Amino acid sequence: MNVSRFGATCGVILALAMLSLASPSLAQQKTAPAPAAQTPAASQPTVQAPAAPAVQAPAPPAAAQPAPASPALESATSLANSGSRPLKAEAAALRELSPWSMFLSADVLVKAVMIGLAFASLLTWTIFIAKMIELAVARRKLKTALDKISDSRSLAEAQFELGAKRGVLSSFLAAAMREARLSAGISSDTGIKERAASSFAEIMRAEARRIRLGMGLLATIGATSPFVGLFGTVWGIMNSFIGISKAQTTNLAVVAPGIAEALLATAIGLVAAIPAVIIYNHFARVTKTYLELVSRASGAAGRLLSRDLDRTHVSSGTHSRAAE
Repeated sequence: MNVSRFGATCGVILALAMLSLASPSLAQQKTAPAPAAQTPAASQPTVQAPAAPAVQAPAPPAAAQPAPASPALESATSLANSGSRPLKAEAAALRELSPWSMFLSADVLVKAVMIGLAFASLLTWTIFIAKMIELAVARRKLKTALDKISDSRSLAEAQFELGAKRGVLSSFLAAAMREARLSAGISSDTGIKERAASSFAEIMRAEARRIRLGMGLLATIGATSPFVGLFGTVWGIMNSFIGISKAQTTNLAVVAPGIAEALLATAIGLVAAIPAVIIYNHFARVTKTYLELVSRASGAAGRLLSRDLDRTHVSSGTHSRAAE
């Protein structure tokens, strides 16, 4: 029994050894047909070679396809685009914040203030041009008239020299002659001269009022325009704060336009006020110079009246002595 078991065991071991030796050969037999199957495929390109270019010709070359962008390049491009957008927005905001656009987008009351100040500025420059022409013409005419009567010996001769021209000097001469005619037969020369001087003073005051016409308006514009512009600014800032509270943001893009529109009213007020003050001061000096010429004309008429009175007394004394 032991011998038979030993023999059976040896037979089993021998069978396992044979199977282990046969398994590599079986694996090689299974893998060997694959190269054999590929050999015909390797030999087929000789037959299909002419057809390969015709099938693959429309396909674009691999080099023509765009290379995928790197992440660094994409991030740089996105940063550049994001940086250009604020610049474009800022440029658009600057274009929108022009004086005309701010005026159009302002409140109705602020618009009314701006229009009134613009009209006041236009009125200031109109008065400036008109008064410059008026003062230049009046000063030239008065100087010419004074030169004409500088050698006159009587009121009648002076009126003859001036002719039919109207002016302040003609008014002085006419007032002196009227007073001399109305005071005929009165021996008091002092009273005649006082009454003539009173008439001259009235003429001078009337001429001063005429030549200063419009200067009061210049003074009013120069004094009130800054305050009117400030009123428009305060009103505009109030509306801006109301808009900020409704928007619930303090972003500069929201706050700046309203405040700029409000400050535009103050700017226009200063534009109207500063030239008005300068022009008023200029006309105050020029008017003073012209009124000095008017005073000279009054003195010339008074001297001619005094000569006529003295000449009348001399002639009356001569006649009285001749009668005796």
